[in-house]
Amino acid sequence: MAMTLAAVDLSYSYTPGTLALRDVSMSLEECGTTFILGGNGSGKTTLIQCLCGIRAPRSGSVQIDGRDLRTLHPLQRARMIGFVPQIHEPVFTYSVYQVVLMGRAPYLGPFSAPQKADHERVAAALKALGLWRLRDRPYTAISGGEQRLTLIARGLTQGAKYLLMDEPDAHLDPRHQHDVFTRAADLAAEGFTFAISSHNPNNAILYGKSAVLLSAGRLIAQGSPQEVVTPESLQHAYGMEFEALTDTSGLRAVLPATRRRPQS
Repeated sequence: MAMTLAAVDLSYSYTPGTLALRDVSMSLEECGTTFILGGNGSGKTTLIQCLCGIRAPRSGSVQIDGRDLRTLHPLQRARMIGFVPQIHEPVFTYSVYQVVLMGRAPYLGPFSAPQKADHERVAAALKALGLWRLRDRPYTAISGGEQRLTLIARGLTQGAKYLLMDEPDAHLDPRHQHDVFTRAADLAAEGFTFAISSHNPNNAILYGKSAVLLSAGRLIAQGSPQEVVTPESLQHAYGMEFEALTDTSGLRAVLPATRRRPQS
């Protein structure tokens, strides 16, 4: 088994007799960004949650660096995998700094306090994500894009090699989406491995190194974004026709084949 995070013949059900994932086998592109694509109810969030250990597979397994994820103590998992949920609403009004400092929890005993080295890691993560100026701001008072970056910074302070993000582009404008995805791509170039679920297939083309496509809980395509994001595969996944457009620089995008023209 390769040294990466992978699903092997993974199935999961929320209720008996109904599978949300069916025999899914896929792996993340090491030191890259893998986009998990598919329509509503296709299993994107469920797959992300299984990969990070929030949900246990009904059958099959999740392998991390050649080991079954279920054999690892929760603290071991927390030191290896960071998770950025789609919605995160803390009960208390923590500062940005405090939220990122929580990433050191897997390394602290029940009665120990963060040490100088822990604070140095927090500062480094905040600066790497461009958040140092916001460190004393309440987490609940910053923008959605800044919150996503804060949770990525928390993952970095965990020492996590794998960072899994569930639809981080949800409710973000194009500029903040671009900021989150380019930061992820930059960190991947430094050796981190990302899995990102998204409703927009073009994000995989713009920011991804690999992609997987789900439909009704089944894996229907995986490979490079150019191989996965095609009109044919998207029609299978979304139940509508798409067409590929290429600009003068050679950049390709996919759009619905039938779309309303701008009103004159």
